[in-house]
Order: sequence, then C-alpha cells, then structure tokens
Amino acid sequence: QVQLVESGGGLVQAGGSLRLSCAASGRTFSDYAMGWFRQAPGKEREFVAVISWSGGSTDYADSVKGRFTISRDNTKNTVYLQMSSLKPEDTAVYYCAAYPAGPSLPVTVLYYYTSEYDYWGQGTQVTVSS
Repeated sequence: QVQLVESGGGLVQAGGSLRLSCAASGRTFSDYAMGWFRQAPGKEREFVAVISWSGGSTDYADSVKGRFTISRDNTKNTVYLQMSSLKPEDTAVYYCAAYPAGPSLPVTVLYYYTSEYDYWGQGTQVTVSS
C-alpha cells in the first residue's frame, strides 16, 4: 500500500501562485510514477500532470501547460505541483495519485487516466478568486 497526503491548497487571487505537495509513505517512492488530477464541482476528475519515477519525463494537460510544473524529490518521498498564473477555472480539489512504474521497467510509461492509477490521496482544495 502507498499512502498519499496532499497539502498546500488554499485561496488565492487570479494571477497568483500556489505550490501543492504530496507526501508518500508505505512503499519505495521511486518505484512509482506520480500524477496530479483535479475535480471541480459537478465535473469529472481530470488529468493535470504526470512525472516518471526519476523525474526525467513529465507531461501536462493543455489547460495548464506553461503555468504548472510538476516535480519530485525522491529523497523526501514527495511530489510537487507548482501552479502559477492561476485562473478561476483552476478552482478544484487537487489529488495526487501513484502507479507502479519504477526503474525496473525497460521504458518510461506515462498515464493520463484515473483508472490507470492505483493509489490516491484525499485531495486538497484550491480556490482561485477573480
């Protein structure tokens, strides 16, 4: 089992920045690729960003490219989401998630769908005011 705990959410004005953190425990962190998703009221949970076990590969939803940056520190068992130039439409509960894809795999695999992730955090609220 992998336990994930998000933090760093809050209320911010449009144009502002926030950094979300997700602390992992329970298994070897570097055996997992990590993703961030978000869910706005009345909407389905959607992909935001993904990072490979080493941090060498990342990808983003088009809606956040150039504004959000995903990173990880395997020595701290933590993945981050730096969010800048925030917009009211970024308002959502943000979730981190994990799937097994460590250094034993011959290729880097990035996943974009909720069904492909095995472990989820409880979420942290981000509210962007206009």
